[in-house]
Amino acid sequence: MELALFNMIGIHFVLKWLHIFFGILWIGHLYYFNFTQGAFMSQTDAPAKSQVQQKLLPIALWWFRWGAMWTFVTGLAMLHTASYAGFSIHGDWGIKILTGALFGITMWFNVWFIIWPAQKIVIQNAKDVAEGKAAHPGAVAAGARALLASRTNTLFSIPMLFYMVAAAHLPIVIDTSNTMAYWVALLIVWGVLQLNAFKGKLGPMTSVNGVISCGFGLTAVVYLMMEILL
Repeated sequence: MELALFNMIGIHFVLKWLHIFFGILWIGHLYYFNFTQGAFMSQTDAPAKSQVQQKLLPIALWWFRWGAMWTFVTGLAMLHTASYAGFSIHGDWGIKILTGALFGITMWFNVWFIIWPAQKIVIQNAKDVAEGKAAHPGAVAAGARALLASRTNTLFSIPMLFYMVAAAHLPIVIDTSNTMAYWVALLIVWGVLQLNAFKGKLGPMTSVNGVISCGFGLTAVVYLMMEILL
């Protein structure tokens, strides 16, 4: 008797299970930072902020960034084994899953190459100031850079989750014979928003309600692009 988990379909299932597990770990921390910790930090006093930055933030960021890394790794592995489970990246499943993957991979990049480097400066600054040393001159700018990238990830997370789930559960009628117009339009929208994440403005993403609304709006825009262009 062949055990179900010890074939390529079973391996694909295990990868999907792990992808969801690490994704919950990652996105749960993303929402904690944006929806909970941010509100607390805006209302508390300086000593409490310092304690959060020195002690809580390093722990939370460890789980956050490694959750992102393993979500990324298992996601790529899932794409590699998808054909064994009857899925094709060249069909409508592929269009939807790759749309979600575009946002997800960008979010992983933002975590490791924008948010984490900036937050290391914030953490070290909090420790230095607590020890009576001079404040880091770039700490404020680093915090702002991390916030903008984190808000952008929150924005991207909503269409990312929608299309990851839609790939297998939402029967959108898609013509896969000519997808160029869709990918060009999507990459333009994505590129403008990601460029803003580097050196742009928070704009409507300043508030929690604003970034959630923008996320649902972006999801709707991408959905309309998919319906109209494909």
